[in-house]
Amino acid sequence: MNENERQPALRVMPPTQRHTVNLTHVELTWIEKKIEFWLRFGRRAQETILDRRRSIASFAPNSIFAFVRWASNDFGTVISRMDIVRTVAPGERYQTLPFVRPGGEILLRVDGWPKVERVLQFIDAIEALGVDPADAAPEYWRHLHNRLAAGHEPRAYTREQHDAWLKRQRVTP
Repeated sequence: MNENERQPALRVMPPTQRHTVNLTHVELTWIEKKIEFWLRFGRRAQETILDRRRSIASFAPNSIFAFVRWASNDFGTVISRMDIVRTVAPGERYQTLPFVRPGGEILLRVDGWPKVERVLQFIDAIEALGVDPADAAPEYWRHLHNRLAAGHEPRAYTREQHDAWLKRQRVTP
């Protein structure tokens, strides 16, 4: 077969799977005290249970979710990480992230349990305001990431900041 004869194969998806093409898929695993990949917040558009320990959570474009990964071996903790991610629409640029397909815009990334625990406290504080963290301004997650990375104290998310974010969303296309 010469080069001109090779044609890329066309993939036709069944109608039941077409709506999942634009979704971002996150592979979750829970093996007690070994591998614990879980979501702290986020609005799932779809969930697929693979078996009693694994599932796939899917998110619509422009959703925000927190993905926590913790794993250990016989010698202790191997990974302790949290990412807060905004899902992207087809054609948008994105960053790759393990267990997230295709990837997303990483708004916050922390490594090490003390930092993960600190971010969980900020998430709790946002919920105490009566705000779903998935609705918080993406700029706040970037602020939190940058302040923690620099070793500075982040500002708390406020109701006023959230109201300003909601107003910006209404006037920005």
